[in-house]
Amino acid sequence: MISSPVIFHVVPMTAAHAKDICGWHYKAPYNIYGWLAWDKMEALGIEFGDPRIRREQYVSVLDQKDNLCGFAQLFPMEGTVRLGIGMRPDLCGHGLGHLFVGAIVREALKRYPSREVDLEVLTWNQRAIRAYRKCGFTITDTYERRTPNGEKPFYCMVYDKSSAKI
Repeated sequence: MISSPVIFHVVPMTAAHAKDICGWHYKAPYNIYGWLAWDKMEALGIEFGDPRIRREQYVSVLDQKDNLCGFAQLFPMEGTVRLGIGMRPDLCGHGLGHLFVGAIVREALKRYPSREVDLEVLTWNQRAIRAYRKCGFTITDTYERRTPNGEKPFYCMVYDKSSAKI
């Protein structure tokens, strides 16, 4: 557990942040959440390697000292904004997930106040599921989705705006 309280805030993702994120390495089984090398992301113009997508959909999550702690994608869909969330590997597993996710949910609600907020999570990722539940998300659906390692079971979790947990 991190000893001092951490306060997270959300800012637009910069190219420097995107490059740093591409260098993060997660321990198994979380290593499936890694990205391509920055030069490849940028050359292919995919995800936050595309400056327009980065500007429109991606945010960086910083701590009170403006250290990069993670990122989120706020992907607009009809009636919903779907979150994609990534925390810096060395911060995972220290009980900060609900604070981190809370900052992202606040930003999503600020940008899309009339939309539902949801996310997808692999069913085995209980660490993330605990953090999401602590923030006010509930499992609403289970389905299979293609991943780089084949079809895998996912939960869809929806934020309950009435929970006031963030």
